[in-house]
Amino acid sequence: MSIQVVFVHGIRTSATMWRAQLAHLAERGVAATAVNLPGHGSRIAEAFVIEAAMATIDDAVRDAATRGPVLLVGHSMGGLVSIAYAGAEDPPPVAGFIGASCTAFPRGAGLAAYRFLARRFNALPDKGLWLTTQVLAATLPEETRADFAAGGYAFDAQDVALASLSTLDLAADVHRLRMPVWWINGQFDQLRPQERLFQRLAPHSELIVVPRTSHLVTAMRPRVFNALLDVAVATLEKGVPQPS
Repeated sequence: MSIQVVFVHGIRTSATMWRAQLAHLAERGVAATAVNLPGHGSRIAEAFVIEAAMATIDDAVRDAATRGPVLLVGHSMGGLVSIAYAGAEDPPPVAGFIGASCTAFPRGAGLAAYRFLARRFNALPDKGLWLTTQVLAATLPEETRADFAAGGYAFDAQDVALASLSTLDLAADVHRLRMPVWWINGQFDQLRPQERLFQRLAPHSELIVVPRTSHLVTAMRPRVFNALLDVAVATLEKGVPQPS
């Protein structure tokens, strides 16, 4: 049975953010799918509910698991929700996990500041779209620049999604991860602060910091991220024993 990859997007964006990764894996003959969480992408009219987000991931993972071992890959918010999913007390069929740009606990002053800024941007006439477009134009290569916007921006889902993250017991969830785990962060990633703590909670995990890269590590240096995907796929293909 061949490795199956399931991608989970970050906040505001959608499954389209993984276009470069899906194309890369398709060229290699590796089966992959990218989900849209509630309130995002093709489901932008829905309300974001954390239980529905978990169910979306579960449906994709269990479907993929009928065809082979599953590598779950989540970015930012999608990474945090995927940690909670993969680290459940009753573990789902996840053979390996990549958490990209998600090594920070969503709580306290940091979360409050993020929610405050999100609300301020949402109060603008264009909800901050002009600024978002300018930042992406200045930081992303042309080949991936349109991917984050291709499925639409879920501005209205931001605040409730951020609030939902604070209800997760991520420290316990990270500690319960027993599959091979890779944490992938950009050098200038704002969600790096607790990466060493995440490593200590999952001692078998690997931490990889991509130089000259921001929070949008998947799109800023797609070839590097794709190479790291290849490493994870190859590791699972070899059937490396899971840590005890």
